[in-house]
Amino acid sequence: MGNEELWLLKEKYGGEKTSGFFTDCARLKAGEPLAYIIGHIPFLDTTIYLDSHPLIPRPETEYWTSEVINRIEREHSDQGLASVRVLDLCAGSGCIGVAVLKALPQSHVDFVELDVSHHATIKKNVEKNVTDSTRARIFGGDLFEHITDTYDFILSNPPYIDPSLTRTEESVLVHEPHTALFGGKDGFELIGQIIIDAPRFLTETGTLILEHEPEQSEAIRVESAKAGLSATTHRDQFNVERYTQLTRAGIKNVSR
Repeated sequence: MGNEELWLLKEKYGGEKTSGFFTDCARLKAGEPLAYIIGHIPFLDTTIYLDSHPLIPRPETEYWTSEVINRIEREHSDQGLASVRVLDLCAGSGCIGVAVLKALPQSHVDFVELDVSHHATIKKNVEKNVTDSTRARIFGGDLFEHITDTYDFILSNPPYIDPSLTRTEESVLVHEPHTALFGGKDGFELIGQIIIDAPRFLTETGTLILEHEPEQSEAIRVESAKAGLSATTHRDQFNVERYTQLTRAGIKNVSR
């Protein structure tokens, strides 16, 4: 058996080769993602359920989320983490915000997800991973449509794939939600709108963090300057420019 089949056997069937296991192996062979077949995926110190088939969390997202959690702990430890407010924008499964809630047990996290079919999945992921689920709220709407608060951190893995690029795997195109993958012209439409709108929802020293394609780094810097934000781009564990921190111009943008 291959690695995926071994993982499926262990995680879903406890090592027992039932008829269901062989049925699922056929689904794997047909290209269905392993995470959907198992029904959940590890993400930092959490288990993220995928009942509604949201975007499957990626290792790159896990990497920068860990970096952000470490940053929050450094910068806010002396003033108490209870005051830290975080927005997980374009939340999907809620993996980013849930990881923050789990790692920082006094933080407060709001989730925004346009597709309401994923709201029950986010709720489940909060309740399965976090002792106090009252620290989380879930909103629908288009980006900041229903948001009135301000946040210390806005964290977003928005749809950012450029439709003209051809490097997206076939299984992703077939099985994962296109609305969570493609970001309009050059993959930049939602990113650009977030940069324009975010300053109204950030505290004076707040930080916006965006995941993106490496080809979008320069455009993010240009649009950030127009919005009065300074941008610092960071590489992921694969040495690819993958996420950018944006703060108000004049506020120190702290690196790792």
